[in-house]
Amino acid sequence: MDQKIKRYISANKVLTLATSINDKPYCANCFYVFDEVNKTLIFLSDAKTQHIAEGLQNSNVAGTINTEVTTVAKIQGIQFTGEFVNPSEEQQKTFYAIYYKKFPFAKAKPSPIWGIELDWIKMTDNTLGFGKKLIWER
Repeated sequence: MDQKIKRYISANKVLTLATSINDKPYCANCFYVFDEVNKTLIFLSDAKTQHIAEGLQNSNVAGTINTEVTTVAKIQGIQFTGEFVNPSEEQQKTFYAIYYKKFPFAKAKPSPIWGIELDWIKMTDNTLGFGKKLIWER
């Protein structure tokens, strides 16, 4: 994975997760942490939410990570696809350790933890030139 993609994902904290059941799309925003070693986005969310219920039914998910800018020349953002992860007990321990390191305040409201194993990323980075795209695939 290109270092520019890694830095961008690590520097941000909110993703938009897109799920789909019966050809009906749904999106939700989540605070996340990037597990760079396993190329996984880790986030907390209540098990009763629509995006979790749908991710458990159809593990093929997509999403975006972007930052607000006021000029086209500074546009940066990521589109991704991946596999929704309902972690095992052992995997949960690892996920929580990574998540709480970045967001220790989240311990105040315990929630179930989930992941997205990334399998494709397209990063648009106009700071490298208008329309510059960086692609990564697992």
